[in-house]
Order: sequence, then C-alpha cells, then structure tokens
Amino acid sequence: MNILRTIIWVLAAVGFLVFAIYNWQPAELRLWQNLVLETKLPVLALLAFASGFLPMWAVHRSVVWSQNRRIRTLENSLKNTAMAHRAEAPPVVPTAADSPVDKSGKSGGDDAFGTSDTGDAGGASE
Repeated sequence: MNILRTIIWVLAAVGFLVFAIYNWQPAELRLWQNLVLETKLPVLALLAFASGFLPMWAVHRSVVWSQNRRIRTLENSLKNTAMAHRAEAPPVVPTAADSPVDKSGKSGGDDAFGTSDTGDAGGASE
C-alpha cells in the first residue's frame, strides 16, 4: 500500500512540475484594493492546493490519533478484565480420578477384565 501511495505522490509531483514549466508566468493577485501580490502562477496553484489539503490532512491525522488512543484504552481494559477473572478463578486441584496411579503405586480403578495378580493364571483349579 505504501508503494502505491508513493507512486501517486511521484506522479502528482511530476504533473505539477510539467505544469510549472509550461505556465511560468507572472500573475497578479489583488488582496485588497491597494494591496496586490505579484507572483508566478505555479506558486498560486501550490498555495491553493496546500490551503485545501493541509486542513483535511490535519483532521485525518487527529481522527487517526483519537481512534488509536481509543483502541489502546479498550485493549488495556480488556487485558485488565481478563487478568481479574483469572485471579478470581480457583486453582485446579487434581483428584484421584485424574491421576492414573494412586499413592500406593497400584493403578487406580478396577481392572476392566476382572483379572487380578493373585490366583491362577488360567482361572481353573486342579
């Protein structure tokens, strides 16, 4: 996006330069009845452009600054709210069902197939 803006500004500058070269003539500007400003025509064109562009550019920059400040304030309040909710939440304590091995070293819960470590291997007695 910056390259496009740069290209547009360069084209505008070249266009103004061509305009200035072909229109380098003196022009009279009557400010009051007895006050006359005699200057070159490109200078008047540049002053007209600046008098229209600069106020609008200043308004644009002030709106961008205001919006950035508002966004920063909202982000900070959101971060503070998230940190407050995080501080209010109780810590998670693991329970016996959550751990696969209990404190005695044996696996927690019942055996799924009903076999045990004691007794016969095949379950049949002779």
